[in-house]
Amino acid sequence: MHSPLMVYLTLICMSTVFILFLLIYVFRKRHNYPEIARYFLLYTAAIGIYCFGAGMALTAATLGQMKFWTVIQYIGMPLSASLGLLFIMRYLGINVTRAGFWSLLIVPFITLLMVITNDWHGLHYRVFEADPVMGMPFIYQEIGTWYAVHGLYIFSCMFVAFILLLSKWKDTARTYRRQLIALLFGQLLPMLTSFLYLVGVTPSGLDPVPMVLWLSSLLYFWAISSSTLFAIMPVAKDIIFNNIKDGVIVLDKSHRLIEFNRAAKNNFPLLDQPMYGMEFQRIWPRLTGERFPVELGSMADGQEVQAVIGHSERIYQISASTMKHGGSSEGLLLIFTDVTELKKLQQQLEHQAFYDELTQVYNRRAFLRQCEQDFAAAKGSSDPFSVILMDIDHFKAINDTHGHDIGDQVLVHIARICRNKLQQGQIFARYGGEEFVLALKGVTVGQAEQVGNELRGYLQSHPLVIAEGMISATVSMGVAQSKDGSLQQLLKKADLALYAAKQNGRDQVAVYKEIMESIK
Repeated sequence: MHSPLMVYLTLICMSTVFILFLLIYVFRKRHNYPEIARYFLLYTAAIGIYCFGAGMALTAATLGQMKFWTVIQYIGMPLSASLGLLFIMRYLGINVTRAGFWSLLIVPFITLLMVITNDWHGLHYRVFEADPVMGMPFIYQEIGTWYAVHGLYIFSCMFVAFILLLSKWKDTARTYRRQLIALLFGQLLPMLTSFLYLVGVTPSGLDPVPMVLWLSSLLYFWAISSSTLFAIMPVAKDIIFNNIKDGVIVLDKSHRLIEFNRAAKNNFPLLDQPMYGMEFQRIWPRLTGERFPVELGSMADGQEVQAVIGHSERIYQISASTMKHGGSSEGLLLIFTDVTELKKLQQQLEHQAFYDELTQVYNRRAFLRQCEQDFAAAKGSSDPFSVILMDIDHFKAINDTHGHDIGDQVLVHIARICRNKLQQGQIFARYGGEEFVLALKGVTVGQAEQVGNELRGYLQSHPLVIAEGMISATVSMGVAQSKDGSLQQLLKKADLALYAAKQNGRDQVAVYKEIMESIK
């Protein structure tokens, strides 16, 4: 055997052995990273078949043997490029559908079929024979149409995989760029070697690519064993880190900034890389103009902070996670979820639940909820507690005469006047229909009567002004004070007083105590 041929065979054997070792190594550890390992095992197996066929081809003594081992090479070689691209896509976190997976294998299968049947059509090799000068196992060949298609496809797969890896260079944390370099060279070496082969720089009659694949295998093994290539998948994780909607800020154990994602930058535009190494308590005032309101060391999940970003006030819910290594704290992970719109919606729902839609004062449910608390507190401290029930006089006639739109305006008009006249601690609500209620904590029945007369007089002297003129709306009121019993009993007394005011001619205030005395 010629000395150069022995060198070529040795290099190919090295590639085959290294690839076989890599295949076994990853297969034994496949349970640690099942999904990505499946792609890599298929990719490596295809390369192994390719190298094995290439090595055996160098031992061929006849053209028939050479054609047989060429077919074996083409079982692995076209597939290796497609599977290599699929592996890189999964490593980068790019989803591959079932249809996408099989579509990338169409050309390799056609190529294998073309090589097997080449003697019938000559579409892959127009000429495939022993080299007339050097003899076997060197081959003289003239390429056919499909060979060009196949070569373009193989080169495109390797080139796309290389470009995909290169495009993630900036997105990859510096710590993990060693892995990216290993994968880049793993794609570049066979791509560059095949290019040199096609332009005639390498020895003629031999495919040099299997001779360099041992180096690619070494790079892959180094990346897997020394930097946990598959277990971490840093590029994919880095993509996720930078594409999740929540802002993520990473602090070291001294609460100094060491990393942030794209969403954090979008939430806080002033956040920038020159702030790396600064304490977070110094960074937050630069971002928002205010001190961070929560102690980082005692922060609990779900805490909320408000921040003015530009001219907009935002509300963030913060999740804090301690990063640990070997049982000791290594830093803090802060996740900022913008809940501003959610809070606005929540406030709207709460407003709708507790406020009357028309008058924008408390509704009956909100009044009773708040009033129960104040009523219980007044009983506990022996303070007086009074309520006023009021009803708009002849409200049906207003609706019948002017229409329900004007009737609604009357309700809003009266509610606005009463609300403006309220003092701190007084609860005012629309009780239902044309009725309103006012709770007065710490106010005696006599004082409540005075409040009612002041409101009634003010309403009487301030009619509603509409386009057609003025509508004077008066109210009748019933006042009651609690001495014992429940809130419902107190409201019942005020309702009896209101009924008496309406029976006695309306536009007046009636007191429950006086009614009882008149009955006696």
